[in-house]
Amino acid sequence: MLRVGLSGGIGAGKSTVAARLVEHGAVHVDADAIAREVVEPGTEGLAKVVEAFGADVLGEDGRLNRPALAAKAFADEDSRRLLNGILHPLIGARTAERMAEVPPDGIVLHDVPLLVEGGYAPNYHLVVIVDAPEETRVRRLTELRGMSEADARARIKAQASDEQRRAVADVWLDNSGAAEDVLSEVDRLWRERLVPFEENVRLRRPRPPMPPKLVPYDGTWPAQAARALARLRLLTAGRALRVDHIGSTSVPGLPAKDVLDLQVTVSTLAQADEFADVLSDAGFLRAEGEWWDDPQGGGERWEKRFHYGADPARPVNVHVRSTATPAWRLALLFAAWLRANPDEREAYAAVKASLAETHATDASVDGYAEAKQSWVNEGFRRAEQWAERTGWSA
Repeated sequence: MLRVGLSGGIGAGKSTVAARLVEHGAVHVDADAIAREVVEPGTEGLAKVVEAFGADVLGEDGRLNRPALAAKAFADEDSRRLLNGILHPLIGARTAERMAEVPPDGIVLHDVPLLVEGGYAPNYHLVVIVDAPEETRVRRLTELRGMSEADARARIKAQASDEQRRAVADVWLDNSGAAEDVLSEVDRLWRERLVPFEENVRLRRPRPPMPPKLVPYDGTWPAQAARALARLRLLTAGRALRVDHIGSTSVPGLPAKDVLDLQVTVSTLAQADEFADVLSDAGFLRAEGEWWDDPQGGGERWEKRFHYGADPARPVNVHVRSTATPAWRLALLFAAWLRANPDEREAYAAVKASLAETHATDASVDGYAEAKQSWVNEGFRRAEQWAERTGWSA
């Protein structure tokens, strides 16, 4: 099952996107609808709300009077916490029930207005944010929902900012134009990303070989890595010592293959084996076979684990290394050294460019990687000297 989180500011047109994805076959789990379900007449939720806030939060028909409840529940922080303490466990349990009903090959669309504000983004394989300019949203809210302009702007201001939403968005859908424009983007998203992503996870499908094609440094790489790192930290909590962005994409200004290299550091590889299936289910598929790092100066190879991202639109390599070998520290050191030394970064860029051209027709990056290893090994020596001079530590 692929879990997709859907959110967007009020008036952005999230329901348009949700409806289209449901047409394609997504299972819609609507957080707002569930929040209403758990306080329907006769439910445990409504009984607890009445017990906590009084019978005057009910209307004459016995249903919850939401404005009356809001007046009490949001009067102070303690009251808000009390209401959340009642509703959140019930909403969580009902959401889990709905998720459990989704078939193993399903794509579930979890529609959560406060996904960003609640910090829920790492829980999903992919986060889709629907956006539109503030003026467009205000117009929609006043014309279609009958809000006053002041109320519309106040509600927009109370929600997450565009910057906060962009930080968690794997997919950003601009819904400022005609409906057919965003629907075309949704169709492409379903066809080219969601369906193959789900299949890759379920079938544990290996990633196709990637030739050594370099691209200019992309300023969005750190943000893209941060989203993947947040997921990995959640998945390995209590077992991993640290999770980091490593490799060329972590060095500003350095051309690189468009693949994010991430590192999970553990005390022992037995711990890595314990969460291997968890990572695979979450879209970081464990690679079969044995994986190693070559030690500097020869000697016995350093064993590691390797996972690769199942998202067809965002290649990711996850190196799981143990502190029993120096490899985890060297990966951090090498990137830190390049970031701190522009001349070394430029020299490495020139080596990479030359070798990428030489191996451009290779079916995989193996030949390219092996060819640049001698420069990298010498780079490690210089990096260690730099670390000693500067007092750098991992």
